[in-house]
Amino acid sequence: MGRPGDAQTSTTSRLTGLARSCHPGPSAAVTALSVAFAISAGLTTARIVLVALAVLAGQLSIGWANDLIDVDRDRVVGRFDKPLARGDVSLETARVACGLALLATVALSLACGLVAGLIHLGCVAAGWSYNLGVKATVLSWAPYAVAFAGLPVFIALAAPGADAPAWWVPTAGALLGVGAHLLNVLPDLADDEATDVRGLAHRLGHRFASVLAVVCLVAASVLLAVGARDESLMTSAVVLVVVALLAVLALRGRGKVPFRAAIGIALADVILLVVSG
Repeated sequence: MGRPGDAQTSTTSRLTGLARSCHPGPSAAVTALSVAFAISAGLTTARIVLVALAVLAGQLSIGWANDLIDVDRDRVVGRFDKPLARGDVSLETARVACGLALLATVALSLACGLVAGLIHLGCVAAGWSYNLGVKATVLSWAPYAVAFAGLPVFIALAAPGADAPAWWVPTAGALLGVGAHLLNVLPDLADDEATDVRGLAHRLGHRFASVLAVVCLVAASVLLAVGARDESLMTSAVVLVVVALLAVLALRGRGKVPFRAAIGIALADVILLVVSG
């Protein structure tokens, strides 16, 4: 007969595994960006909390769906750093968690308003489409572009009676999304190729995909800085100088320097996106 502590340990292990398999880094980052943009857009505290919960639920559903769909592929390439591939969490448990997160996403999104909610559900659907196969095609960038373009529109419209943001905000968001997608897949190109996943980055190759990521991120920086010029000239100017320096490092650096520099540009874009809100 098992000891009383064994059940508690097992539950803790499952919860830890679930937390690790939802892609906690990206989920937290997108949620934090949404909160920052909601604050800059002037939403009330209640609306900010509602937006944050809707975005978090959507990200959890996408993260769990990703690991559920890829579990066999992860085992083939030896990705036993992933809880589902290692067996720390049963597939049934992960499916239940994913389903509950998806139901919560629908309810929380629509609670933000019908139009805003439908836009956010479109963003989440884009993420699911990536998991379900788009990532293995030349259009692998499209779900990221749609989701990052739609997110600021959803947040802006979550305030009752508010207008959609200026056109350059979702456009810059789309560019940021494409750049983020390329950066996200670069470390896993070899594993993906081994299991016949060939998105845009795989077809371009590491070098050209890196260059395209930098181009997209810099273009987003310029667009956001120009759009927000009347509100935050000094901030935009400083960020653009930093972006220019990081772009040089990204294009001419060696080793891990280009990747880290490109991540820095993405973070600068996030700052500009929030400022432009």
